Amino acid sequence: MKKGTLYLIPVPLGDSPLSYTLPLDISKVVQSLKFFVVENEKTARRHLRYIYPQIDQPSLKIETLNQHTPETLINALIEPCLTGNDMGLLSEAGCPAVADPGSQLVRLCHANDIRVQPLIGPSSILLTLMASGLGGQNFAFNGYLPHEKSDRKKILKTLERESLQREQTQLFMETPYRNEKLFQELLDQLSLDTFLTLGIEVSLDTEEIKTKTVAQWLASPAPKLHKRPCIFGILKV
Repeated sequence: MKKGTLYLIPVPLGDSPLSYTLPLDISKVVQSLKFFVVENEKTARRHLRYIYPQIDQPSLKIETLNQHTPETLINALIEPCLTGNDMGLLSEAGCPAVADPGSQLVRLCHANDIRVQPLIGPSSILLTLMASGLGGQNFAFNGYLPHEKSDRKKILKTLERESLQREQTQLFMETPYRNEKLFQELLDQLSLDTFLTLGIEVSLDTEEIKTKTVAQWLASPAPKLHKRPCIFGILKV
């Protein structure tokens, strides 16, 4: 039996117009699918309706994959593909399997010789890097930093040192309500000549992507970061 394909379906990063962030062909793919694996069913159904308003919601077969999904249940999620059905994977925001638990499903598909097709969509990580002026030839995305202040201080020093030694841009993120606290710690811990980029609400009408040295940030009005999704980037030269 021919196996199905897992489509990695991107979603808008916020309330930006669909035509601004997703190709039209995305709606055609969504229209053709009945099986989905998602991080959150409620928001996934909203995304699917936004991408294809005529979608028949009651007919959809939606399974959840997030940080609470037991390892023992993940194998069963690819059953539709094993029986010849195409399936879609949605993240909560942006591109599936990037800073997202969906990578487990993708890895499982590869192990079972199931075709994986990524679809084009917005990535706040790459969009911030593109607009930052920091080095895009060599970069690392570090996800969320540790919550403990002492651990976070240590990792910031490590990232800054690696940035200098490897000529490598270091990207990371934080829960939006902790952004202002992290920003202040960056100003306190990093060298004055280190470049610091903020990619705030990327792809939305309220988008701000700014790069300054730490010294320049200290001399500027504090940016409004509270509860605003943000990608942070640093480069020590």
